[in-house]
Amino acid sequence: MEAGLNARQLEVFRAIMRHGSLTAAAEALHVSQPAISKVLRHFEIQIGYRLVDRLGGRLVPTAEAHLLFRDADRIFREIEVLKGLSDRIRDKRLGLLRIAASAPPTFALLPEAIERFRRRNPEILLMLQTLPAEEIGEHILIGNIDLALTISQIPEPQVRCETIGHAEIVALMRRDSPLAELDEVTPQDLADQTLISYSSVPQVGRMLDRLFAGCGCTRSPHIEIMLSIAAAPLVARGLGVALVDGLVPWSDFGQLVTRPFRPRATLEIVLTTSTALPKSRFVREFTRDLQAAIARQAP
Repeated sequence: MEAGLNARQLEVFRAIMRHGSLTAAAEALHVSQPAISKVLRHFEIQIGYRLVDRLGGRLVPTAEAHLLFRDADRIFREIEVLKGLSDRIRDKRLGLLRIAASAPPTFALLPEAIERFRRRNPEILLMLQTLPAEEIGEHILIGNIDLALTISQIPEPQVRCETIGHAEIVALMRRDSPLAELDEVTPQDLADQTLISYSSVPQVGRMLDRLFAGCGCTRSPHIEIMLSIAAAPLVARGLGVALVDGLVPWSDFGQLVTRPFRPRATLEIVLTTSTALPKSRFVREFTRDLQAAIARQAP
């Protein structure tokens, strides 16, 4: 078939073949019979052969028409499927949102944000990955995820970082720890404790090193962790006291309690997207759900 063949011509030809007459085809397509005749005539001129013969007042499809109809019908059905898919996407009844997060936001914020989002978009597929911030930056750059949530900035030129909330560092301990009697915990209070905390490599570790130094102390973790959630089973077994982010719902771990750490150490909750790609409407919508979840946790 020559270039220029369009979906309207296929639609008219298919209707004529299925309904057997110009009148029935016009009724099925809700147009006039002359309009159907005009499209058919132009179609035949364009392809260079007749599609119907008129015998005894009836339309009789030619052999060429029968050959063409098989593929024309298949193509038009695919167009209908594509239109239905487009309509579902438009009406937000179909879609995909790929989310990545470091461990603290995964536990603390994503459940509520996802619950809010799915109440409005039950048919949207959500893909969730829990990754270190360093890997999240790589996935953003290559387009594997649509948005990410971390507690540190990702220093990449094509990564957009937006602070949407804050979380504080807390001291995590067992209920029977002597430090649980305190209203707040300072570096001096931790001097004789087995300290579980971040290494000095992550941003949060370097920030804590500076705070300890400002109090005349040296932060020397006895057990170093990369993910705050890793502190929970260690503290629960009585292996030490942890300095971790307060974003994780530590009260869910039963025998563990937290106390504010002073001087105050504040972490950013960072929404990360690509600067090379536009934000989809799902990203913008989910961002509002994240902000609502953060607002509910605010003291």
